[in-house]
Amino acid sequence: MKSLATVLLVLMAASAAAVDTEAPLPTAEQQSLYRKLLEEVRCMVCQNQNLRDSDAPLARDMRRELRRMVEGGASEDDVKQFLLDRYGDFALYRPRLAPNTLLLWAGPGVILVIALGAIALVIRRRMQMPIPDED
Repeated sequence: MKSLATVLLVLMAASAAAVDTEAPLPTAEQQSLYRKLLEEVRCMVCQNQNLRDSDAPLARDMRRELRRMVEGGASEDDVKQFLLDRYGDFALYRPRLAPNTLLLWAGPGVILVIALGAIALVIRRRMQMPIPDED
C-alpha cells in the first residue's frame, strides 16, 4: 500500500511540474503573437518539435527571448528576422520564399505536373493500342 501511495505521489508531482506557469503577457494581442510564434518556431535541439512542445534547455532560452521581444513590442516580422539571422531558415517551420527555398515551395507543384503528364501519356498510349480481335 505504501508503494502505491509513493507512486501516486510521484505521478502527481510530475504532472504538477508539467503545468505551464508562465504569466500571461500584458495584452491579448501579445499573448496571441507569442503563442503563434511558439507553434511556428522549431526547436533547434529536438527533432521535429516546436518551441511550445520542447523542454530542451535551448528551447526554454528561446521561449524566454521570444517573450522578451514580444513584451518589448517587437512585431512578428522582427522576431522572425531575428531568428533567421541567428539560426537560418531551419528555425521556422514555414520558411520564407527565397532563392534557396524556391525548390521547397515549387517542388510539390512541379511533381504534380510531372505526375499528371505521366498519367496522361499512359492513358493516351493505351487508347492508341489496337484491340485484339477475338475469334
